[in-house]
Amino acid sequence: KNQSKRMMMLSPSISVFSALLVLTVDGFAPALTIRSRTTTASSLSALTERQMQFWEDVDTGLDDVEAFYATNGLDIDRVRQFAKSAQGLVPPPTGDGPGHQPSEEHVDGLPAKAFWNAAEEPNLFPWAAELEAKSGVIAKEFEAKLARDEQLFASDSAWQNQVMGTGWSAVRLQRLGVWNADNCKEFPETYELLRSLDIPFAVRGVCFARQAPGTGVQPHTDGRNFILTSHLGLKVPEGCWMKVGEEQRTWEEGKLTTLDTSFEHSTGNPGDSERHVLIIDFWHPSLSVAERAALEFVYDLRNKFESGQVAVRKPRSLEEEDGLGALWNQLTGGS
Repeated sequence: KNQSKRMMMLSPSISVFSALLVLTVDGFAPALTIRSRTTTASSLSALTERQMQFWEDVDTGLDDVEAFYATNGLDIDRVRQFAKSAQGLVPPPTGDGPGHQPSEEHVDGLPAKAFWNAAEEPNLFPWAAELEAKSGVIAKEFEAKLARDEQLFASDSAWQNQVMGTGWSAVRLQRLGVWNADNCKEFPETYELLRSLDIPFAVRGVCFARQAPGTGVQPHTDGRNFILTSHLGLKVPEGCWMKVGEEQRTWEEGKLTTLDTSFEHSTGNPGDSERHVLIIDFWHPSLSVAERAALEFVYDLRNKFESGQVAVRKPRSLEEEDGLGALWNQLTGGS
C-alpha cells in the first residue's frame, strides 16, 4: 500500500488526462484525479466541464484521423480504448512483469520489456545503428559547448527536483513535440543529425541530461507504455548504473541504452565526476502509423489546452441537457 502511494506521488503522468487541467489564475494546473472506476457514470460525473470539453474535442479529432487512415485499411481502435482508459471509463491496466507499472495512459497489446537492444534490432529501430556510428559528432559538439559554458545545465522544474533529485538536470532540444530553437542553435550538428535519421520522436522530447557525482534518481515510473526512451552515453564514469524493473545495467559511451519507462526505474552515479547522456523519447515500434498520428493529435491538443490556445466553451453534452431542460420547463410550466 505504501509503495502504491509513493508511486502515485512520484508519477505525475499517471493521471494527466483523467485529472486533466483546470483553469487557474496562472493558467492551467492539475485537477482532480479520478479514483472511482466503479461505473461509467461515476467517472464521467467526476470530470470538470473543461475536461469534458477536452474529451469531446479528442473524439472529434480522432474521427478525422480514423477516416484518413481507413482508406489504407488502418484503424485506431487501440487509441480509442486508450482514451477510455485515460478518462477512467475502463479498469486500469495491469503490469506485464516485475516492476511494470503502466498508467491509465495506456495502449493495449504493446510488447513490454525493461530493456531493448535497439542497435541490434534494425527492423524495429532502423535509425539506431547509424546514431551510434555517428555518436562522436554529438559527443564532440556537446563537450565543446560544455567547456565554453560551465552553467549549461539548469534545473528542469520543481517536480523534476522532487522526482529526479537535485543532482539531475537537463538541456532540452525538444519538448512536447516542439524543437527549442535557441538550444538547437547551440548544437547545430546534433540537431541536423537527429533530424536526418527519421527517428519517430514522441511527445516527451530530446535532451542532454547530467547526473552529478554522488547522486541518483529515486525509483519512479513514467507510466506511458507507448513511448520508449534511448540514452546515448556521452560521458559515463565507472560505477554508474540504471535499474529498470529487476534488471540493472550501465551506460556505454557511444552506445544506446534503451528502456521502457513504464517500468519502475532508478539511476545512480557513485563516482566523482558527472555522467552525461543524450535522451531521446520515441514511439513504441509496435504502434501503427495511424496510431502514432492519433496519439500525436491527442497530446498536441492537450498542449493547446494547457497553454490556453483553446477557448473555454460549455461541453456539448451539457448544452443538450440545458436545451432539453429548458424545453421541459416551457412545456410543464417549470413543474
